[in-house]
Amino acid sequence: MKLPSRVKLVEVGPRDGLQNEKQPVPAAIKIELVHRLQAAGLKEIEVTSYVSPKWVPQMADNHEVMGGIQRQSGIRYSVLTPNLKGFEAAVLDKPDEIVVFGAASEAFSQKNINCSIAESIERFAPVVQAALAAGIAVRGAMSCTVGCPYEGEIAPERVGYLAGLMKGIGVQRVDVADTIGVGTPRKVQAALEVTLQHFGIDDVSGHFHDTYGQALSNTLAALEMGIWNFQSSVAGLGGCPYAKGATGNVATEDVVYLLHGMNIDTGIDLDALVDAGAYISEQLGRPSGSRVARALLAKRAG
Repeated sequence: MKLPSRVKLVEVGPRDGLQNEKQPVPAAIKIELVHRLQAAGLKEIEVTSYVSPKWVPQMADNHEVMGGIQRQSGIRYSVLTPNLKGFEAAVLDKPDEIVVFGAASEAFSQKNINCSIAESIERFAPVVQAALAAGIAVRGAMSCTVGCPYEGEIAPERVGYLAGLMKGIGVQRVDVADTIGVGTPRKVQAALEVTLQHFGIDDVSGHFHDTYGQALSNTLAALEMGIWNFQSSVAGLGGCPYAKGATGNVATEDVVYLLHGMNIDTGIDLDALVDAGAYISEQLGRPSGSRVARALLAKRAG
């Protein structure tokens, strides 16, 4: 078993993490969070989304946030674009990458965006083409790859079907997301295996939620397959609005602690990352959702 010697993390806290917060988070705080994350060594940050403020009011300040970031070379700033209108708004802010999305569950697709999986991908085709023509990279987020709140367990062939559709419209890389956090190592590996039939190992990432406490086990299972790209959220921010009781993304601090303990390079300063998580948690008025952060902060205080 040969584990990767380095891992790249895509930090999704500013977008996926904050999008469901009930209280508005001021743009200045989001900008400061991005600055702290890049200072900690994160090279890919999902900043915001260009969705209707009616549906996601928290992201209504997308132009202000993207315009306020002091960008650094070598860092990829990505944004979520749900449709062509969203892409046209996003392109004004010059993102490095856009993210389109699809579910491996028909029921989730219908409940989430009111259309079938195939229709959802067809809708994204012009968005992907427009992005590629503008020299903007395209990532595809594949949700519910092991379980769905409506359908239950998802068969790996459904994941393979979705990955094939995404490849077909020109998506360059994909995230295999366990949206409601029900996955266990072998199930996650099965979802990754079928995805790897359509995308190379460098273009597949794991995105695990910790609802059942399995996210780090699933990360290790993915590492064992050679996966070296992962998504995580500082302080464990975010959940899933369509999945009752689903806790947030796995905390970036916890993933970094795991990787560093295995001598896998991330380029991330864990102490600075913990500080970034403490900053946003304080702004939100609650403790960090990262066990590692809580332990290190307690140790510092002691």
